[in-house]
Amino acid sequence: MDIMDIVMYAVYILIFPGALFTCLFGLWLAGIDRKVVARMQKRKGPPLSQPAWDFLKLCGKECIVPAGAARGVYLAAPYVGLASLIVTVLFIPLGGFRAFGGVADTVVILYLLTIPTLAMIFGGSASGSPFAGVGASRTMVSIMSYELPLILVILAVGKGATPEGYYFTFSFDQITLIQQVFGPNLFDWRLIPAAVAMLLVIPCEVGQHPFDVGEAETEICEGPLVEYSGKPLAVFKLSHAIKMFVMTALFCALFLGGITTGMLWLDVVLTLVFCSVVTLVCMSLLHAISARLRVEQLFKFFWTVVSGLALASLLLVWFC
Repeated sequence: MDIMDIVMYAVYILIFPGALFTCLFGLWLAGIDRKVVARMQKRKGPPLSQPAWDFLKLCGKECIVPAGAARGVYLAAPYVGLASLIVTVLFIPLGGFRAFGGVADTVVILYLLTIPTLAMIFGGSASGSPFAGVGASRTMVSIMSYELPLILVILAVGKGATPEGYYFTFSFDQITLIQQVFGPNLFDWRLIPAAVAMLLVIPCEVGQHPFDVGEAETEICEGPLVEYSGKPLAVFKLSHAIKMFVMTALFCALFLGGITTGMLWLDVVLTLVFCSVVTLVCMSLLHAISARLRVEQLFKFFWTVVSGLALASLLLVWFC
């Protein structure tokens, strides 16, 4: 590896598609979500830049660590979650561009996506607050709810892009190649149920209404983040915005990959537009028209309806 390779990897990690770009676009999506929800509720809503200003304001606040907290875990948790999300973006294709790749990208992403939620659970539990403990337990139920359908969706897409002689593929290169040849998976009738399931998984993974049982402010006083303030709280809020980008980009890679104009920069811009549209469809719209589910309703819904849709696609691509 020469010096130019090191410089390029540094650019990928720190600027694009890494830390700087991911943070800015995630905050942009959060601003779009808040603005659209406000308009649908007949309110003017905040400016699109409001999430960025909220982040900067929190960074200037004092960080108070509870007396009974496990200080190391409490302070490290938000930064561990943020770092894992930034690494996740490096493995997801953006219009044909990807910083890192491998033969099992989707498996790596599954593991990386679990870390931010676990960081919130550990951080909230480390605070010593009973409210945070309740929120952490509810967040754990949320993880158990959406992980099964998410795995089934990835298996269905992987089976649909399987090379001859293999059961599944976990490579984004292969998934993208198949979509370039046969068209986006979103237009494959066998994978439409999986696409719908993925659209329902996204807001639950992000922790967005109506699936925000872990941070149900009106029920349990902010959940795992109840004791957080200052920079750690700002980082958790930033991670929430970045996860919106990560999940919508993952949807685009799985179901809208292979769409190309022949110009890489335009393909990237087109993918970012798709991410914005997916945000409006599966988060903003759902937020505005639905009430929060109870914990038992959430678990039942994802293990029956959403998992059933994903399983149906898996069976269709296997036998049809």
